Amino acid sequence: MAVDLHTHSRYSDGSDTPTEIVTGAKSIGLSAIALTDHDLLDGIDEAARAAGTDIEFVPGTELSVQWEDKAMHLLAYWVGHDSPLAGRLDGIRQGRMARNHEMVEALVGLGVDISMEELEDEAGVGVIGRPHFAAILVRKKAADTIGDAFDKYLATGRPAYRARSRIEATEAIGLAQESGAVSVVAHPHTLADGADEFSHLLPRFAELGVVGIECHYVEYPQYLRENMAAAAEDLGLVATGGSDYHGTYKLGIALGSGKGDLRVPDSCLERLAERRPPT
Repeated sequence: MAVDLHTHSRYSDGSDTPTEIVTGAKSIGLSAIALTDHDLLDGIDEAARAAGTDIEFVPGTELSVQWEDKAMHLLAYWVGHDSPLAGRLDGIRQGRMARNHEMVEALVGLGVDISMEELEDEAGVGVIGRPHFAAILVRKKAADTIGDAFDKYLATGRPAYRARSRIEATEAIGLAQESGAVSVVAHPHTLADGADEFSHLLPRFAELGVVGIECHYVEYPQYLRENMAAAAEDLGLVATGGSDYHGTYKLGIALGSGKGDLRVPDSCLERLAERRPPT
């Protein structure tokens, strides 16, 4: 059986509702699905209701944290609404909102007609993220595609990109542990110069206290997934994975299967569950 432990709904920067994600997971035969919206838990209850007893549901979130001089993304699984980590999310979202205002100002300065009101309409019930910026840029013909919008304006180092305040990785991992949750380094290639150049970082991740590393990721070829999984296991870490599904905000990435060849074994979820700390 396969699982998908990295998905985003319309509550953050995906296009689907939590119900649609869970229903889609059921329809393709996944044994479990995690919802990992950025910096919030707003879609968790809806997804849990949609899951019922038909599919295992894992409540989670994806955090952008500071690790040395880099922005690291951490996935936290089994986060409850009343947990210490949940209590920290409001402050994290405020930092994201301040960044969004700065990016609007940068785009206007570059001659792009865009406003916070448009972004709020695009995001709907969710928090505003860069894919919402990208969708507006495409509609206004400032970019050809979502990817082009990132390449021209929104990716790290591009003219409209602005960093945001982040909590330290060690604090986030500690909060996850206090909350009875487990933390996993998401798409670790983003912390290095390329997908084949970050193996030396794996032991350092282990030292941080994370439980797992996202080895079965949509952007990695099969050989890299297998090599990373073996290296993670050697370090006592769980090799996890997911599609990073965003619906129409990331075209060509399907729930559960990524670009067609992704398969995340359900054994990784079992091993994550075994590592959950007591609360």
